[in-house]
This record gives sequence, structure tokens and C-alpha cells, in this order.
Amino acid sequence: MNSAHVLSVNNFTNYRDCLAQCLDSISAGRIMRRRKLIIIKPNLVNKSPFPVTTSLQMIQALVEYIRKWTRARLIIAEGCGDAQLETTEIFKELGYWELASEFGVELMDLNIQPLVRLKNAECRVFPEIFLPGAALKGFLISVPVLKRHSLAKVTLAMKNMLGIAPPRYYQQGGSWKKSFFHTRMHRSIFELNLYRKPDMSIIDASIGMAEYHLGGKTCDPPVNKMVAGYDPVAVDAIGAGMLGLSWKDVPHICLANGQLGRAEAGQ
Repeated sequence: MNSAHVLSVNNFTNYRDCLAQCLDSISAGRIMRRRKLIIIKPNLVNKSPFPVTTSLQMIQALVEYIRKWTRARLIIAEGCGDAQLETTEIFKELGYWELASEFGVELMDLNIQPLVRLKNAECRVFPEIFLPGAALKGFLISVPVLKRHSLAKVTLAMKNMLGIAPPRYYQQGGSWKKSFFHTRMHRSIFELNLYRKPDMSIIDASIGMAEYHLGGKTCDPPVNKMVAGYDPVAVDAIGAGMLGLSWKDVPHICLANGQLGRAEAGQ
């Protein structure tokens, strides 16, 4: 089977066991052990605790899993969206400094990394884009939490990639560090992922944010699932379904379907 279309959906028990089940079933360890650089991209949009941001327990379980297979250079990388805080402050607030120290993992603020200019004449919003060169290297794992979103409908594996966009260019016309994306959200998500999509995606759907990505009600009952796969479009299609939406009603998933992956693989 083509690894790009391998998916795993498991009932949530605890982070260590559930993540291992998900990743073992898609042969993730054998793929990771061939990599020299692995980048973990959580969703740390601000300093709010889980389930608004990716659980520290989830990232610790992932680090432990990776370390069983490889001694590759391992980086936890994020560029927060909070206009009042820096990513390093959020790392500290949410416990990532201690995690990095314990496991010998690097922390990287993508908001301040050296940039590379890329071009794609087929893009409407970003025929030219500036992205951190560090995020374009290695094996990148997007680790979002399951959430609805006020503008994007859902914020999952592909939406999580907005964290790599540098505020120097994309904090325009709004308070959030990535506010440029808000005006044409769905097309912007799609085009950003044309330039850099995740190599693997893992959605923590143990709870789920039912209304809004920064607060509001959680899913009742909790969704109690975890999703992992190499196709971010299929992974996001599953996530949308867990939030009560058809992927066909999420424009950025529709735009990505057939170009960045296959949403039908998630059905």
C-alpha cells in the first residue's frame, strides 16, 4: 500500500499507548528511522492549556516514540499567533522547556528564523511567499488538536501549518501574528500547504473543541479518538467528520483534495 494513503484511527486510552498503536499501524517507526531531522509542529497558538493547544503529554509521548526508533535531530517548532507573547514564552508557560531539557530536544521559534523566498505562479494569494528555511527541511509532523474554527471551519493538520508563516510578512491588518491569512482563509491554507505540507499528521481527538478554536464548549461526549496518517487531506477529512462536518463543506479541504492528498481516503 502507498504509505501516503495509510491512515489509522484509534480509540483513545492514554497518550503513550494510543499513539504507539496509531503509529505502529502505519509503520511510522520504520519511516522515521531513515530520517536525519524530524520536526514536531504542535498547535501552540497562545498560552491556553489543552484542549486549546496541543497537550504536552501528547508531545512527550511522540518524542518517546521517536526516540525508540532513531537518534535523529529532533526539533519542536512553532510560531505562535498571539500578538502579545513570543513563542519562547509560550514554550515556557506550557512546560516545553522542561520537556526539551529532559529529552534533549531542541525548541525553535519559527517566527524569527531566517527566511526563504519561494514562488509558484499558479497560486493566487501567494504567488510569492516567505517561509522559514528550517521548516522546509526534514520530516515534519503536524500535531493539532481537534477544533472547530470561526473562519476556517476546522483547524486541523493543514490549518496548523499557519504557524510556520513569519509575522514579518503576514501580520498585516490585524492583531494576530498571522492575520494576513484571515482575509482569504481557505485559499491561504491551501496555498501555504502547496509550498509546505506535513509529512505526517496526528490529530489529538481525545476531547475536541466543539464551537471555537480559542474557547467555548468542548465536545460532549468527548470524541475519544486519535488519528494519524501521511495524507493531511485524508486526516483532515476524518477530523472534520468527528466535528460533525462533511469535508465537502470545508473549502480548504476541497481545494486540497486531489492535489495534496485524497479526502475520500478518510471516509
